[in-house]
Amino acid sequence: MATASSFQRAYPYSLALASAQQFPNFSNPQRELRTPHSGYHYDGSKRRFFEGWYFKVSIPEVKQSFAFMYSVEDPAFSGTINPFEERLYGPRYPGVGAQVMGADDGYICQFSKETNSFWGTRHELELGNTFKAKRGQTSPMGMVSEEDFSTRVEQGFQVSPFWHQGFLSDDGRSPGVATVETIRWAYSTRPVYGWGDTDKNQKATAGWLAALPIFEPHWQICMAGGLSTGWIEWGDQKFEFQDAPSYAEKNWGGSFPRKWFWVQCNVFQGGIGEIALTAGGGRRYLPLAGRYEEVAMVGVHYDGKLYEFVPWSGPVEWEITPWGFWRMHASTTLYEVELVATTKEAGTVLRAPTDEAGLAPYCKDTFYGELTLEIWERTSDGARGKTILSVTSDMAAMEVGGGPWFTDWKMTSKMDDVVKPIIGFPLDVVSLFTAAPILKPPGL
Repeated sequence: MATASSFQRAYPYSLALASAQQFPNFSNPQRELRTPHSGYHYDGSKRRFFEGWYFKVSIPEVKQSFAFMYSVEDPAFSGTINPFEERLYGPRYPGVGAQVMGADDGYICQFSKETNSFWGTRHELELGNTFKAKRGQTSPMGMVSEEDFSTRVEQGFQVSPFWHQGFLSDDGRSPGVATVETIRWAYSTRPVYGWGDTDKNQKATAGWLAALPIFEPHWQICMAGGLSTGWIEWGDQKFEFQDAPSYAEKNWGGSFPRKWFWVQCNVFQGGIGEIALTAGGGRRYLPLAGRYEEVAMVGVHYDGKLYEFVPWSGPVEWEITPWGFWRMHASTTLYEVELVATTKEAGTVLRAPTDEAGLAPYCKDTFYGELTLEIWERTSDGARGKTILSVTSDMAAMEVGGGPWFTDWKMTSKMDDVVKPIIGFPLDVVSLFTAAPILKPPGL
């Protein structure tokens, strides 16, 4: 197995703190490692809609992680919905939320019902919001330089694939949970893994059908692994880091799954930043079928390759307790994977978009999971062959959400032989719109 130092030689990146002036505009659908669904999916309609983003930075030297979670709900509205609109469109919960889970599983949250200062780029991973502009200044509605943002924004954030900065103040929405009153940050990122082999076009996490209104919600890992350099001020603590392993994903649709679990890790003993794991599953809604289905997947990036385990490639099994234990096993004709994760931490309650109450307490997370991950080749008769990867971590991020979680959740997700080739068909949906980009749907 390659070492962390060999990874650094393969992906040399020792960037001192950069400013957004070095990265003036990233709205480039052809950029390296760009995944499908990097953009903002809102189509301008008044249907129930949310989009959420998750950006994580891990600092193994001090065994701390920070996750920045942004969400916008019902952007067709802003402020308080009047009774006429509610009768006409049904319950709507307009708002912009910014949550950060930080040092020692701490938490801070800022929220506003006003959506007019939120912006997202149609075909690129760029978004931002101003909760409070500085006196006499206007809110940016696109990526601006580090200095311009600091001049104009008192409280808010902006983020692209390469630059992330902001300042938040806890608004007291979660009494007894918030651990600091403010957070300020600025850091640059070099993406190393998107979602796919590094020398090939990047893939949609849920397959090409994610471009159609078939699943609720949709899920895309935008950056399975990257290297970030900069600083974070968590209350009165300042954390400085260089080439810290980082990660980004997103969801969009009507609301979060009814029930789900998730494991993510970029810090492994002997391979910091070199290996990237994302695994998860949930009970999602199929609007066209009018029913729910339970699906799961495991994705591991290692040495430039994605080892992907999805229901259309083979069975995916899981056993998840209401809290404290995650086990997954999956296989394809070529490979087999198993992960086991545990924690003794109490976990931190986070918010997620819900049908019933908008952004509400709906899941629980920790950054301190004990994880074992193994991948094997499979022989022609389906037996385990050579070990490809066998690693451990004590910095895995883990989550359970929704419910009910009365008992352990045990399930095997597999697909009908008729459906498998349809979902698994290697269709590059993004390329279909190369000749007519004006027809490209938002977000793709």
